Amino acid sequence: MIGNQSAPVLESVHVTTTDAPIGVFDSGFGGLTVARALRDQLPGEDMVYLGDTARAPYGTKSLGEVREYALECLDYLAGTGVKALVIACNSASSAVLRDARERYDIPVIDVILPAARRAVRASRSGRIGLICTEATAHSGSYDDALAAVPDVELVTAPCPLFVEFVEAGVTGGAELMDAARGYLLPLREAGIDTLILGCTHYPLLSGVISYVMGDEVSLVSSADECAKEVYATLLDTGRLRTEPREAHLRFLTTGSPELFAGIGRRLMGGFVEQVEQVYTV
Repeated sequence: MIGNQSAPVLESVHVTTTDAPIGVFDSGFGGLTVARALRDQLPGEDMVYLGDTARAPYGTKSLGEVREYALECLDYLAGTGVKALVIACNSASSAVLRDARERYDIPVIDVILPAARRAVRASRSGRIGLICTEATAHSGSYDDALAAVPDVELVTAPCPLFVEFVEAGVTGGAELMDAARGYLLPLREAGIDTLILGCTHYPLLSGVISYVMGDEVSLVSSADECAKEVYATLLDTGRLRTEPREAHLRFLTTGSPELFAGIGRRLMGGFVEQVEQVYTV
């Protein structure tokens, strides 16, 4: 169970008001790329971000473990009265999306389907690459998302070390470049023309990824496409704020708030400010 010392977990409530915040969940820091994309595209929307850094990374865990942890975190966010839930984690989306949409009476938006749709539109040849965690690769979620699309071939390459680099705040250097070449050169040799960044950590490494892949390969960020999907969902369900206002961002973590704030600021500049801790028991 997740809670904190001053505020017990609340029961999930039905929310229709446009005034409620958006709940954003990730296993760690990668989902901050989704939160920042949401801020860029929906500057008037309040957000509550929960990073389960105490149990990260999810990408190396079994789908059963990921499902358990993700639903616990989503239950917590739903209980705070958010108007929509964003699963800003490909591994968690793979494990719990169907369950989450049945479990909550508010919209649930994932990162997989929006990115898959965008990749199909962007590809000229139908040869699409996917880099992701081991958990996402084993789930086959992107294969399922693209299964009904004719003349599309998906080439998947798990890149587990990328998450470790990002979680350590490392976005450059020789060690990262060596890992990137090892993961990405086989994809380039396979002749893909579009590459899905199938982990929300990976946009933070887009410089090195683009360098290795070359200008002829289009990168599709699951973070950016998820934010577009959130905008459309809030508009279609009457939950979108339309008045100009200064939004409030609240950051929560199950791990060290000092560590989260430090890495968050290093990766995102001034986007991450005060961080609160919630506890797992």
